[in-house]
Amino acid sequence: MKKNILGIIAFISIANVSISQSNTSSKTNLKIGFKAGANYSNVFDSKTDQFNADAKFGLAIGGFVSIPFAQYFAFQPEVLFSQKGFKGSGTILGSPYQFTRTTNYIDIPLLLAIKPSQTFSLVVGPQFGFLLKQTDEFTTTSTSTAQQQEFNNDNIRKNILSVLTGFDITGKQMVFSARVGWDVQNNNGDGTSSTPRYKNVWYQATIGVTL
Repeated sequence: MKKNILGIIAFISIANVSISQSNTSSKTNLKIGFKAGANYSNVFDSKTDQFNADAKFGLAIGGFVSIPFAQYFAFQPEVLFSQKGFKGSGTILGSPYQFTRTTNYIDIPLLLAIKPSQTFSLVVGPQFGFLLKQTDEFTTTSTSTAQQQEFNNDNIRKNILSVLTGFDITGKQMVFSARVGWDVQNNNGDGTSSTPRYKNVWYQATIGVTL
C-alpha cells in the first residue's frame, strides 16, 4: 500500500513538473512585437478595361502576435496602418497632368506561420482591410489641388478582403518581414461608382522588434 501511495505521489509530482515546463515553454515561444516599413503598391483593373497606373510608396506600421500551436506552426494575427494607392499621368486639352491617389487602411492579416526552422517562417492567410481615408492629388502645369474624401456618399467599398503571403526572418529580438498581397474584392460595391473599378496589389517590407 505504501509503495502504491509513493508511486502515485511520484507520478503526480512528475506530471506537475512536466505541465509547468510546458507552460513555461509556451510563454517563451509566444512573441509580441512591433514593426514598421513601407508598401510598394499599385492597382489592376479587374474588368481588363483600359486602365494604366504606376506604383507608389506608402507607410506600413503596426504590431503582431505569434502564437505557437504545434512544433512547426503558429497563428500570427497582425494589425497595421497601411498606405496604398497609385500614380498616373496624361493630358487634358493638350495640357499634361499628374494624378496620385493615396488610400489609408487598417489592415488585419490572420496568418498561418509555417516554421521549418527557428529563424525562418513562411506565412499565408486572409487579410481584412478597413478603409479610413482617400487622398487624391491632381497636378497640372498651372494648378494643384488636394482633396480628402471620406466616401460617406460614394459607393466605395470600405471593407475589403485580401490574400497575403510572404516570409519572416527572425533574430534574437529582430524580425525582417516581406509580404505580397492582393485584393479579392473590387474597390467599388456594385459597380455604380464613377471611380474606376480596380483591386489593390502591393509589396511590403518591414523591420520589427519582439518584446
